[in-house]
Amino acid sequence: MENEFGKIRKQSIEFKTVQGCMNCVNERTLVEEHRKQNRRKATGIDRVTKEEYGKELENNVKDLLGRMKQFSYKPRAVRRTYIPKGKDGKRPLGIPTYEDKLVQGVMRKVLDEVYESRFLNHSYGFRKGKNAHQAITKLNHYIMRKKVNYIVDADIKGFFDNVDHKWLIKFLEHDIEDKRFIRYIRRFLIAGIMENNKFIESDKGTPQGGLISPVLANVYLHYVLDLWFEKKIKKNYKGKAYIVRYADDFVCGFQYENEAKQFYEELKERLLKFGLELAEDKSKIIPFGRFAKENNRGEERFDFLGFTFINGKTRTNKYRTVILTSKKKLKQKKQNVKDWLKTQRNNDIITVIDKLNKKIVGHYRYYGISGNFKGLMKFYRFIVLALYKMLIRRSQRSYLNFERYYKLISKHPILKPKLYVNIW
Repeated sequence: MENEFGKIRKQSIEFKTVQGCMNCVNERTLVEEHRKQNRRKATGIDRVTKEEYGKELENNVKDLLGRMKQFSYKPRAVRRTYIPKGKDGKRPLGIPTYEDKLVQGVMRKVLDEVYESRFLNHSYGFRKGKNAHQAITKLNHYIMRKKVNYIVDADIKGFFDNVDHKWLIKFLEHDIEDKRFIRYIRRFLIAGIMENNKFIESDKGTPQGGLISPVLANVYLHYVLDLWFEKKIKKNYKGKAYIVRYADDFVCGFQYENEAKQFYEELKERLLKFGLELAEDKSKIIPFGRFAKENNRGEERFDFLGFTFINGKTRTNKYRTVILTSKKKLKQKKQNVKDWLKTQRNNDIITVIDKLNKKIVGHYRYYGISGNFKGLMKFYRFIVLALYKMLIRRSQRSYLNFERYYKLISKHPILKPKLYVNIW
């Protein structure tokens, strides 16, 4: 499958306008994408599963390619569902049909090959070989080692719902010459949404859940934010300026307060030009860094990717950025555990502990960074107590005292936390 994209990769590295993108959408790549699909994923509006599609895979793929060549293939509306966000909030999720997933999967591979060499190094979200921990490490490096005295903590209001299709197509056409490929990208963008048996037009935005949505979002912000910051902000400002972005979450650091304020105002205008809006109730400028700490203005804090950054110090009284699990995320994680335990009251305790360990290891792996061990231990102690409360409530007799419970978890232990990522 790698050979299919070799020519595109070569053109991308040389920063040429890429041609022949649709040639990569062929029988071989679609079959390979089918093999990669998770059979347990939710289905789209046609309710076709991987297993059903695979029964006549060769014929289905040939039929799909025939329709694509004749331009009679039109992506179907995504099925909208909602997943929890915060305590009472919900986040929309778009689920494409299985056939559309295959096409999107191959097209995303093409987009990745086109843009990976074009994207700037401060962009970390949804890119091969880059992750949130690297973004956290880089931001920590800027604050600790560079001339950062002020932080602009910015939030884009409803980014994925407000991407302007016309601007996005212009950005894509700047790098991709294949009009057939652009044509199908446009069809995916306007495919629409099906919710409660009602069709909703999608004249802007990229539905979260679509396989090409993350890379399209990166393309949009590459032009709207990244290149603008690199070519204008950093070059025109007298002081140092830095940015770290993960998808639509980004934080900027500045040497001078007046330039941080100037950037904040320019950012609002820049976003408005491309159909976006700064969420001013969630955005702020704060003094942050070693000089802010020295000047007794170090009580400010900000959140980024589920972590809270705080001005602190080492045992030898030197400045240190303290990075902890954010209280908001921790509260949400605790509530998720409590809700899950309520569904396990009738299950065998050993089975419950095994399942619980599989759940909490993900929390440990993500939040287990340098300096956050105490935060992990607080979560661990909460888990131990929450499981104990569940066990004594599921019986009318409180026969399980804490001593017996301690013996139980000594024999069948709840997974203890450890640090997985060194950001220092």
